[in-house]
Amino acid sequence: MLSETHHSGAPGESELGCKQQTMSIEVERKFVCNASSLKTLEEIGVCAGQYQFQDRYFDTPEFDLTLSDVWLRQRKGCWELKCPTTTVEGAEETRGESSKAAKLCTCYKEITNLADIHLKLKEFLKDTGQNVKFLMTEGCQTLTDRHGLGNAEMNWAPGECWVSAMNLVCFAEFTTMRRTFTLEEDGVRVDLDEADFGYIVGEIEVLIPEGGDMQAALDKIERTGKKLGVNADQGVDGKMSVYLQRNYPAHYARLRSRYIL
Repeated sequence: MLSETHHSGAPGESELGCKQQTMSIEVERKFVCNASSLKTLEEIGVCAGQYQFQDRYFDTPEFDLTLSDVWLRQRKGCWELKCPTTTVEGAEETRGESSKAAKLCTCYKEITNLADIHLKLKEFLKDTGQNVKFLMTEGCQTLTDRHGLGNAEMNWAPGECWVSAMNLVCFAEFTTMRRTFTLEEDGVRVDLDEADFGYIVGEIEVLIPEGGDMQAALDKIERTGKKLGVNADQGVDGKMSVYLQRNYPAHYARLRSRYIL
């Protein structure tokens, strides 16, 4: 299942712009943070700050994207698209106990460049039968409808009309208070999240470039989990899983039946 990335709005990021990298791979494990793990985290990590952000998730009315395990969100005005990549289980096929731990991690390709997001969305929507084609222009987009009736100029605000042109609507919106820790081990970050709908969850995350060392990322997460006393056999729901379960139970059941959540 999708994970909720810390990067947009994270301490140290410019308040004036979105992330500039085009694509990366996010490997993450969620955990229940209790008093013991929090104490250990405060001992071995450096608190990078506490901050609040709002997420808005978008899909077609038929949930074509999320039913394909594709997640489009906007955070602080910046767009992010998460889509499936190589399964984390594949990296651990021959390592017994480590393989079990890897199955509790999620692995998504994260796209933050808006042009790349547009192209990837067009691919997914075409695959789901939406057959929506749009061309980028300076102030709005052009939409060719599925019935071949020609192009219709969409007079929406710049930067927003592509959402409507692709028949995307906001289906989830919530605010998170996040406390972030950095660890001595290179590239490991731990977030403690409290969503405004009353759910609290911890996340151990490593971000690697596309084509990077997946096994090394999994090993870092496993070592960090052991230090924090995280139950090696316990799977934990992310914020979006809980939000959907409470607000869209039928869709949540469909996602579960497809092993997306």
